Amino acid sequence: MKTALYPGTFDPITFGHLDVIRRAAEIFDRVIVTLAANSTKQTVFTLEERRAQVERAVRDIPNTEVAVCHGLLVAFAEERGAVAIVRGVRAVSDFDYEFQMALTNRKLAEKVTTVFLMPHERYTYLNSSIVREVARHGGRVDCFVPDFVAQALKEKLHGEGA
Repeated sequence: MKTALYPGTFDPITFGHLDVIRRAAEIFDRVIVTLAANSTKQTVFTLEERRAQVERAVRDIPNTEVAVCHGLLVAFAEERGAVAIVRGVRAVSDFDYEFQMALTNRKLAEKVTTVFLMPHERYTYLNSSIVREVARHGGRVDCFVPDFVAQALKEKLHGEGA
């Protein structure tokens, strides 16, 4: 059984993330969507909220599961028997950083391969930072994220009665 990790902060999970997860699920027997617990990023949603959102978002995608990584990603990959780390690459600007990380991970865990997947072109501009910014200013984000995530953003950023 070929297992892959798809790591990220997922703050929030977007249709671009879901596109990459679907593509990975067609290639690998099992895809573990992996939330980074020790991210240095300041997030809108707590780890528990993000995990619940991701679980709900992927529940209809076969052979996926959600886990939290509290340490080094390649060590977590080895613990879970993963042969690959899937990374979504939208543009050349993503590739520079991802290439450095892939080489570092290869040095740390030679048997774990980084696989770059491009999302559908309709998502190449989309990232969680853009979604958060649009939501902060009261813009509609339901074209970028599942409806329940759009509602959660609205409530989190503009109060419960929003």
